[in-house]
Amino acid sequence: MKFFQRLGRSLMLPVAVLPVAAILSGIGYWILAATGNETNVVGGFFKIAGGALLDQLPLLFAIGVAIGMAKKPDGTSALAGLVSWLVVTNLLSPASVAIFKGVAEEDVNLAFSNVENVFVGILCGLIGAYSYDHFKDSELPDALAFFSGRRSVAIVAAGASLVLSLVLFFLWPLVFTGLVGFGEFILTLGPLGVGIYGFLNRMLIPLGLHHALNSVFWFDVAGINDLGNFLNATGTYGVTGQYMTGFFPVMMMGLPGAALAMYVTAKSSRRKVAAGVLFSSAIASFFVGVTEPLEFSFMFLAPGLYVVHALFTGISMAVSALLPVRMGFGFSGGFIDLVLGWVNPMAQNPWAIPLMGIFWFAVYFVVFRAIILKFDLKTPGRDEGDMLTDETAVLSGERKHLAAATAFLTALGGKDNITDLENCTTRLRMEVADTTLVDDGALKQAGAAGVVRPGGQSVQVIYGTSVQFVKDAMESIMTGRIDPADDAALEAEAEAEAEADGGAGTAVRTTHLVRLRQPMAGAVVPLSEVPDATFAQEIMGPGVAIEPTDGEVVAPAAGTVGHVFPTGHAVALVLEDGVELLIHVGVDTVTMQGEGFTTLVEPGQKVTAGTPLLRADLSAIRVAGHPAITPILVMNDKDAQIELV
Repeated sequence: MKFFQRLGRSLMLPVAVLPVAAILSGIGYWILAATGNETNVVGGFFKIAGGALLDQLPLLFAIGVAIGMAKKPDGTSALAGLVSWLVVTNLLSPASVAIFKGVAEEDVNLAFSNVENVFVGILCGLIGAYSYDHFKDSELPDALAFFSGRRSVAIVAAGASLVLSLVLFFLWPLVFTGLVGFGEFILTLGPLGVGIYGFLNRMLIPLGLHHALNSVFWFDVAGINDLGNFLNATGTYGVTGQYMTGFFPVMMMGLPGAALAMYVTAKSSRRKVAAGVLFSSAIASFFVGVTEPLEFSFMFLAPGLYVVHALFTGISMAVSALLPVRMGFGFSGGFIDLVLGWVNPMAQNPWAIPLMGIFWFAVYFVVFRAIILKFDLKTPGRDEGDMLTDETAVLSGERKHLAAATAFLTALGGKDNITDLENCTTRLRMEVADTTLVDDGALKQAGAAGVVRPGGQSVQVIYGTSVQFVKDAMESIMTGRIDPADDAALEAEAEAEAEADGGAGTAVRTTHLVRLRQPMAGAVVPLSEVPDATFAQEIMGPGVAIEPTDGEVVAPAAGTVGHVFPTGHAVALVLEDGVELLIHVGVDTVTMQGEGFTTLVEPGQKVTAGTPLLRADLSAIRVAGHPAITPILVMNDKDAQIELV
């Protein structure tokens, strides 16, 4: 499952090119329509530029997947993906197949005329990534030393592509026939088939597999090519766009209606937090058609509600297919794409889409509100959480981490229940054998700030910047290198430490205002705008965020570097007044494995305001598909207020 989830994220890299194609094509069509001149040079210029990207989309998938699936990729993995694509597509071209079979080119199976598609591009990208991961450090004999290391990657990719070509030579006609058959079957169902596709599209999002389904209907895998035909205006008026139209009312209006329903049903004490998450996500859904932040806010908290959403999407798709309304997009079904596609020659009655959206806004709001209240679903803002505290004496250093690790293992159902254990900046990421054995309340009592269940067997425990030490202690206990902590011994040790200190305490702050120099250039935004619930809901602590315009991060005040993360994407500081600060560059950037980040300080190093801490390549972050927005959190004061000067 992890492979498919990672593949889904990798597919977003080439898909991110589609907005550019949509903008270029949209501007071109606007100009051509406004001038009434199909030969207008400026309009044609933009139209052709947009088409150039769409025509080479399979190649972009080969390169994008090669980058996204490789561990710590560089240009070598992209080159390997390109080499694989060139080998496979040339060996399986109709002209080549005609030679291999000894027949005339016009007698070659139609499947080979469609071999340059997204599916094959993904396979070539996987070959490129695999070749890079397994052969970038290879050493060859002295006589062949020139081809060692990264120079061998493209060679291996070419060899693997020969095998893939041989396999596809026999299997691709069967696969192609099956895909076409599935597409034709859906086509025979008419609007019902469109509705089934819409339902499956939403249901596959938690697995990240909806992109594979989309490729059958949006691209030229099975001969439908709904998206490409719409943007290029090469389809059939009144037909082209039917596999996209129904998304617009749901994404622009339906899901924001659901967000409003979740907001009004949230507990009064939690509405402010819920509003930050829900309304920012609703805005993204309306304008851009980016629905994942809003869908993931209730997908796992209320899975039954998500099924209702999938059903509504299917109904919207089916109804849109029944009506004389057609619209397409280059990226997603948001307001921007609606405006850009308004004058596309394939657009049919686009004015009806906002009216349909108003209907779906009301349906989502009424139905979601009723279901949430009826079944007491724990949507955002409806679960206060068991914020229990441990009143025993506090330990420090390794013994503290050992105590937390011991308690976590017990709350997670024991070491035998954990099948995979990793950590990122502030959380443990685990796969467990039995999720019913996981005790969320015990985890919070043991020091967890929150527990997230993404789905399947995955469990995430949000802890803090010292999570790496807790994870190391858990691994040591699980492998038998050290013994679990003994509660009585730990309590006695804590009391001894307190007596040794003579009752002396450290200086504490008397105000919750934390005034800092701005650590990065860019616009300061509320923490609620960060597209990650852990930050937006202040689970790790209060703070602010920055939409950076420059990748250099400097110390916002004098203090000591508490921790520098191995992947270089975050740094923790302990300021002179005792404030524990975390600066986290980007969202989910831990998955970049250090690519694009340069660390400039070491743990324990004294810094002053303005001391460079790290440098981040913002373009690399965005190319990898991650938001560059940077949270700045106070970790040890839940009432803190950060003021950047």
